[in-house]
Amino acid sequence: MVRAALILAFGAVLAAGLPSPGLYLAIGLGLAAIGTGYLAYARRGSPGGSRIAAAAAITVGMMGVALGAVRVVMVLAAIDRIDRMLG
Repeated sequence: MVRAALILAFGAVLAAGLPSPGLYLAIGLGLAAIGTGYLAYARRGSPGGSRIAAAAAITVGMMGVALGAVRVVMVLAAIDRIDRMLG
């Protein structure tokens, strides 16, 4: 489960740099990474290394969500700017 969380998290960060649907993909993958990482981190019987890796997946997933959200805000600001320019 930790590997899946890490793959989702790094996929979210990579998707944040992709064109058009990448920002939504980054948000979705980031949320999935956070949830999966939390489930892996919550297992008390897991070894310490896997719990640290799960916490890292949560952190990187949050970065993916933040990057995707920033791109959504930039797109909305650009649409508003174009709307004001056209009248």
